[in-house]
Amino acid sequence: MISKSGIRRLAAATAILAALSACNRGNVPDESLSGYSAEEIFQRGEYELETSRRATRSLRYFRAVEQYYPYTEWARRALIMQAYAHHRAREYEDSRAAAQRFLDTFPNDEEAPYAAYLLALSFYDQVDEVGRDQGVTFQALQHLRRLIESHPDSDYTRSAILKFELAFDHLAAKEMEIGRYYLRRGNYNAAINRFRVVVEDFQTSTHTPEALHRLVESYLRLGLRDEAQTAGAILGYNFEANPFYQDSFRLLSGQGLEPEAQGEGWLRTIYRQALRGEWI
Repeated sequence: MISKSGIRRLAAATAILAALSACNRGNVPDESLSGYSAEEIFQRGEYELETSRRATRSLRYFRAVEQYYPYTEWARRALIMQAYAHHRAREYEDSRAAAQRFLDTFPNDEEAPYAAYLLALSFYDQVDEVGRDQGVTFQALQHLRRLIESHPDSDYTRSAILKFELAFDHLAAKEMEIGRYYLRRGNYNAAINRFRVVVEDFQTSTHTPEALHRLVESYLRLGLRDEAQTAGAILGYNFEANPFYQDSFRLLSGQGLEPEAQGEGWLRTIYRQALRGEWI
């Protein structure tokens, strides 16, 4: 006969086991589904994904397909659906892990481009959530470029190119934001360093005309006329119709200067590249 203290210990042990089982249900086969075919379980997962507000409810079924029917076509499809379900639930790290596992296991599969796309999205969809930390944006660019280069004809490449351009522009926008901050506070050298990054590294972004104009403004504040004129010359050569060129022209002419290349330095190098068609 079990004593009262033994019953209490048994109850406690049972509770612990239940808790551990709940925590690890993603790794333990769901016995309630063991009698169903892979197709039936998979279809139930699809149904949950389509009808439930919580995309993660479908994971129970897609995991079960992998656990009970490994190395099958259904298991392969279930893995990519796990990546998608996690992404819909904004569980980006889990989505990333499932997508990477798919790519590692099925690198030449017809669904590999989609897995690569989900992997890139797991970074891209966090770009606006990371504040000034641009590591996620760089990761998004890296994985988007990898998809574009590895699968140029896939159904996801066009979207990847658009997202790459937007993420690229996002980085330039952050540099401009910081540059303007320094400019407003009269820290012209720090501002110039930020605007230079845009001109040199993000010249195809939409922020390049403003970056050149802000260089004109900053250099004039420092009394560096040659650099200001050269920045104005680059701006006029490439963006003559842009309102920022008109602003720079007024600033230069107000001091009796013209937007023309002067002196030497990094801006003069870019001006020569522009003339040769090697810039922008």
